Formats: sequence, C-alpha cells, structure tokens
Amino acid sequence: MASFSSSCFLLFTAILGVISWQAIASDPGSLQDFCVADNSSRVLVNGFVCKDPKVVTAEDFFLAAKLDVPRDTKMSKVGSNVTLINVMKIAGLNTLGISLARIDYAPLGENPPHTHPRATEILTVLEGTLYVGFVTSNTDNRLFTKELNKGDVFVFPQGLIHFQFNPNPYKPAVAIAALSSQNPGAITIANAVFGSKPMISDDVLAKAFQVEKKTVDWLQAQFWADNHN
Repeated sequence: MASFSSSCFLLFTAILGVISWQAIASDPGSLQDFCVADNSSRVLVNGFVCKDPKVVTAEDFFLAAKLDVPRDTKMSKVGSNVTLINVMKIAGLNTLGISLARIDYAPLGENPPHTHPRATEILTVLEGTLYVGFVTSNTDNRLFTKELNKGDVFVFPQGLIHFQFNPNPYKPAVAIAALSSQNPGAITIANAVFGSKPMISDDVLAKAFQVEKKTVDWLQAQFWADNHN
C-alpha cells in the first residue's frame, strides 16, 4: 500500500512538473497592471526592473513609430526591412508578453529563414503577395507553405525556422507581425552559421553541410547584413 501511495505521489509530482513547465514556456504573466522598464537601473533580471509607478506617464506606453511610412529595402542584400517595436522601443511593454513588427519587402525580396526563440508570430499581409512557410523540428522536418494575399493571416509556431518571400518581380509587399514576447529575439540561420564572431570552424561546417571547405570559406567571407532596425 505504501508503495502504491509513493507511486501515486511521484506520478502527481511529474504531472505537476509538466504543467508548471508549460506555464513558464513564454513570457511570465504580469502580477500588476504594468511594470514599465526602468532602463537606468543596473540591476539585472530576466526582463527589466520596474519603474516606480508613481512616475509612469502615458509616454511610457507610446512611440511615434510611423509604421504607415514605407521603409527602405534597397540597402538590404535580401531585399527586406524589419522594423521591430519591442520593449527596447516602448518601455511599457515590459512583462506584457507582446511586440510588433512592420516588414517591408522589395520585389523578389525576402525575410530569410530565421527563428524567434521566445515567441510565436502571427503575420498579416497589408499589401502585395507573400510566399511563406515554416519547417517542423527533427526528425520530420516537414515544410508548411502558403501563398498569402492582402488581408491574409499566417501563424509561425515558436522556435521553428520560417521565412517570407515576395514572389512579385515588380511590386513590393508589406506585412505586420505580432509576436508573443516583449523581446522575441531573432536568429537568422545563414547569419548565425556563416557570420558568427568568431567564425565556426570550416571543418565543422563542411561536415555538417556535406560540402567542401572552400565552399564554407566562400560563404563565411560574405557580408551577412542584418535586415532588422
């Protein structure tokens, strides 16, 4: 009987652990109306220290972002420009678990394969057409793709590699994305692998991609520009 009770306790503990893990798999829930980031504090926490609510003003929740204004995509080698509005831009986003981005695409421009380690993304096309997709984790690596038109919406699950491409050679495209983190992060795959500082050994990458080292060396010599601002 004691053994049975012990087994039940262990099972309950395991279930509780799984539930707890799922509960903290995204930005933690706020325990107060707001926690405006105090960027002057030297205290390091997971997020930002709260500003005294007595000195908080409406300006802490506002940004004249001019998201209605087209961004320059000509300076980007991939033909896109991502304007991210996160907690570093609006201090009032601290602990609220949300951010926003405007993405401009040149004709045939793309937001190359990347991941957001801390956020799910929901994207809405405002102008033009986009070919979008994401790849599931190992071992299936299943590709989900869709062609989106103005007004269409698509979701990219948290942490999965995804992309957006403007297939129109003549017209630009624009999208707005919402992300489920105040600071979603972005890891552009090519930049991280071939543009790391210091560089990953070409022996490692040659074996990983099953190519010759000279191919890796050529890729590492490219200028891996960031399309975020």
